[in-house]
Amino acid sequence: MSQTIEEWISFKKTNLCEMQMLKKEVVHEFIASVWGVLFPGFSDEILDKNTYFELKINGLKKNLTLLIHSIEQMLKINLDKEEIVEAFVQKLPEIDALLITDLDAIYDGDPASNSKAEIILCYPGFYAIFIYRIAHVLAKMGVPLLPRVLSEEAHSRTGIDIHPSATIGHHFFIDHGTGIVIGETTIIGNYVKLYQGVTLGALSLKAGQKLKGSKRHPTILDHVTIYSEASIFGGETIIGPNVTIGSNAFITSSVPGNCIITNDKKKV
Repeated sequence: MSQTIEEWISFKKTNLCEMQMLKKEVVHEFIASVWGVLFPGFSDEILDKNTYFELKINGLKKNLTLLIHSIEQMLKINLDKEEIVEAFVQKLPEIDALLITDLDAIYDGDPASNSKAEIILCYPGFYAIFIYRIAHVLAKMGVPLLPRVLSEEAHSRTGIDIHPSATIGHHFFIDHGTGIVIGETTIIGNYVKLYQGVTLGALSLKAGQKLKGSKRHPTILDHVTIYSEASIFGGETIIGPNVTIGSNAFITSSVPGNCIITNDKKKV
């Protein structure tokens, strides 16, 4: 039905709902506060170590509470903000422990890295993993929307797209990273290394919402290396342990362990 611009604006005004915006600056402040807790001294000066962590965690709590309040208004739902915030804070040591393994994996595996400080400050892959670890915790807690907002923040900054509901083990290494896509139901084991342009995706999305909740993305077992521009698709596709997948390989079926794949050809 055709509408004049005046009628259209009138309709939009009538259907406006008052809400607290999910402000980008609060998202950035939340990320910065978590970064400051996990990597103290890498983003701001520590004037007093006795009060530093208390101030950072208080800021983290404040920003996370604001973000959850905004989500409540946007989605017209009620969430237990205090419980979510406290549960997230309690998860910080677990997030930190995983990130230390990721940092170790990058430092040990990349001869171009001169120090762990360089990785923390300069490596987009590590930053994307950092955001994923935060977003994944919130996703597992059942917090809506915010995990995706965080993952898209990392995506826009690094070109690395990791769905927060993907499952990724310890000692995860992203080298270079630009163009990597890791889908929602992907499962990645321990000591896995991905290079730029790798896609871990779904075979087909023609059924759309009917596929929600199904395993659509591949499973990558331990000690797998996937080189640049390789694409692996399908929820039933399992890449066995100790596999190396060469650049530009296109894989839609499972691969047994302990082999090398180049352009979908297996070499034991």
